[in-house]
Amino acid sequence: MAPRLWSCFGSKGGRGGGDDVVERRVTADLTAEEQKRGGPVLVEMFSSQGCATSPAAELVLSRLGRGDFELEVPVVALAFHVDYWDYVGWKDPFGSSQWTVRQKAYVEALGLDTMFTPQVVVQGKAQCVGNDENALVGAITNAPRFPAPTFQATFTRPAPDSLHVSLTGALRTKVDSNGANVMVALYESGLVTDCPRGENKGRVLSNDYVVRKLEKLCTVKDISAKKTVSGTVNFSLWEGFNSSKCGLAVFVQSSSHQIFGSQSFQLPDDM
Repeated sequence: MAPRLWSCFGSKGGRGGGDDVVERRVTADLTAEEQKRGGPVLVEMFSSQGCATSPAAELVLSRLGRGDFELEVPVVALAFHVDYWDYVGWKDPFGSSQWTVRQKAYVEALGLDTMFTPQVVVQGKAQCVGNDENALVGAITNAPRFPAPTFQATFTRPAPDSLHVSLTGALRTKVDSNGANVMVALYESGLVTDCPRGENKGRVLSNDYVVRKLEKLCTVKDISAKKTVSGTVNFSLWEGFNSSKCGLAVFVQSSSHQIFGSQSFQLPDDM
């Protein structure tokens, strides 16, 4: 299908909380070698359950996230489900206009003419069709790398429907007078959806690293790589939230949409 503004591309080749506040502390598990070589590369996929070619790309992202490609470069994988395919018969339960706006910002920053799915953006600087494995691996391999931040995270459940995250650490990358935002994404894996309508009618769709919430921790400007940065974010939780299926990604993004460092945490199983 080929709408005027959007395209769907194929490859060219939980546990509920109680009244008591529960607190858990987590530190990202980065090896010394990874720290020496540079931190992870942020891979963002823009996808939709309403796009016929997105399921294959989602499988590629799942394989990438679990290390099937055996790359020397560590990655932080995120899937943003856009909402502009919802009109073709199936409303993506994870789709959001917020993610459509995010993709549109990348399209403009990268000088593209069209928004499409599945699209992958690597470090905010390069993009390719999401199910083109060779192009994806090439973009990751050639991406600029920056030291991973050293945030430590403290998680609390002040109420059954909310998750409070406190972060403290150094960005390990100098930020100049143009400034940057420290963003925090809450994602969920192991999602399975029966799709009775639309382009993927009759299929069972599997999705990992699906961003459910995205918040700004803080904006920084003119700070050294070693300066400690602290902040808190509060996420409203969805029905059926299960912390054992969720993770947190923290990344530093400039006003030009480039990524200057990222790290990820798995949520404690018993949050």
